[in-house]
Amino acid sequence: MDVTGYLQRLGLEAEPPSLAALGRLHAAHVERVPYEALEVQLGRPTSLEPTASLARILRGRGGYCYHLNGAFSALLQALGYAVTRHLGGVQGAGGEPNVSRNHLALTVTGLPDDPSASWLVDAGLGDGIHEPLPLREGTYTQGPHTYRLRPSEVAPGGWRFDHDPSGSFVGFDFAPGPAEMADFAEKHAWLSTAPESGFVRVCALLRRDAAGVDTLRALTLDTHGVKEVLESPEAWWTAVGDVFGIPSALFTTDERDLLWRKAVAQHEAHAGSGALPSA
Repeated sequence: MDVTGYLQRLGLEAEPPSLAALGRLHAAHVERVPYEALEVQLGRPTSLEPTASLARILRGRGGYCYHLNGAFSALLQALGYAVTRHLGGVQGAGGEPNVSRNHLALTVTGLPDDPSASWLVDAGLGDGIHEPLPLREGTYTQGPHTYRLRPSEVAPGGWRFDHDPSGSFVGFDFAPGPAEMADFAEKHAWLSTAPESGFVRVCALLRRDAAGVDTLRALTLDTHGVKEVLESPEAWWTAVGDVFGIPSALFTTDERDLLWRKAVAQHEAHAGSGALPSA
């Protein structure tokens, strides 16, 4: 675990565990490390190992929940935080609450500010929380979004996160006990390869900041609610670099061409439906 390199990627310096320090780490992570599955679009398998995820993050890339929360939890542990990984399940529109293991959730406990409190920490939701949430029932507002936390109805002893109505998913539940990265291997393989997987069906990138969310889905760029269709590969790759921080130089010419062609095909396939499928 290259803690120094990781912190440099986040633009931070090491400091003792505290609620304020945890908030800085969380905010910097969702602002600087994008939620993306470009490796899936390229047909390349990725490892669940946090060290492998970190290596990709240090190269200027991101990942989805297993990668982002896997690496982030390892960083928190290295910095002295008591962090637990949990089995989670994200539900899209029309989905039933469950713990399907399609999400890796994190909690942090034992902070010096309030040793008895627990905190929901999640850098792997794309358009999710900007800073940690206290793990107690209630409604919480961050920027333009309002969230709700409550006991889970499908995971006894676990919790339910209800997303803002404008979010890309309805919510997620997570189980109370600890999970290992290997517990997500089967679902990770499905999400990476199954034709039904949102990561396979749509090229999507997301980035959260205090004011809102930036999203690129196929050819549609949405920057804090302002939408435009990117009509050239130059414009598309400029957005990928300027908005989401992923340099085009990280990809070969063939890879850039393939990603552009896939984005065009996905946009055209769903142009008449008014919406692209969610990841």
